[in-house]
Amino acid sequence: MGLLRMMMPPKLQLLMVVAFAVAMLFLENQIQKLEESQFKLERAIARHEVREIEQQHTMDSPWQDAALDEEEDMVVIYNRVPKAASTSFTNIAYDLCAKNKYHVLHINTTKNNPVMSLQDQVCFVKNITSWKEMKPGFYHGHISYLDFAKFGVKKKPIYINVIRDPIERLVSYSHFLRFGDDYRPGLRRQKQGDKKTFDECVAEGGSDCAPEKLWLQIPFFCGHSSEFWNVGSRWAMDQAKYNLVNE
Repeated sequence: MGLLRMMMPPKLQLLMVVAFAVAMLFLENQIQKLEESQFKLERAIARHEVREIEQQHTMDSPWQDAALDEEEDMVVIYNRVPKAASTSFTNIAYDLCAKNKYHVLHINTTKNNPVMSLQDQVCFVKNITSWKEMKPGFYHGHISYLDFAKFGVKKKPIYINVIRDPIERLVSYSHFLRFGDDYRPGLRRQKQGDKKTFDECVAEGGSDCAPEKLWLQIPFFCGHSSEFWNVGSRWAMDQAKYNLVNE
């Protein structure tokens, strides 16, 4: 192959490079179109499933008959970024809930996965919007932002979050894996017994202190598309900024 390339005229080599670049751009464009089509399809399916659930509840349960006033109907979702003082902040919510007459509920996903399947998203939206006995409610958990409007919900929950300097958050995460915290001191952590400092971890290329983990805060403001977890994605960053401003 190397000999064949040497025998080719420079213009032909340049033409082949340009053709390859054009082909790659075409493929990238087609992939983006497929992802957009998939997103629209998932949105349509989700709306359809929510309508079916709402119709079923209209026939089976009386919750829709009792209208709640604005304050009683309030739902706040704290979709916690890990190692950004989220436990301390949540403890404040627990301390104040009885006095201020609201409910605190933990969103506990399998393996703490912040991304839910489409079916789980539908159930999540239905449960939160229809569970009037738990309103006003304060929900918290490590879960990516979910746009309730795409499921046909008119009154969306209020989203709040706390972010942290990315490097400070990563240092805290690395320390947490080795030494845990005061919240559950008896729980054995992933790196327990590893006495490396953060600098030593970085110097040795440790997985828990890899630069890619600086990205982790961004997807919590984006959504549930796999693209949002691609480190450095401009689309993900723009979506995170949009949701931060508008939601």
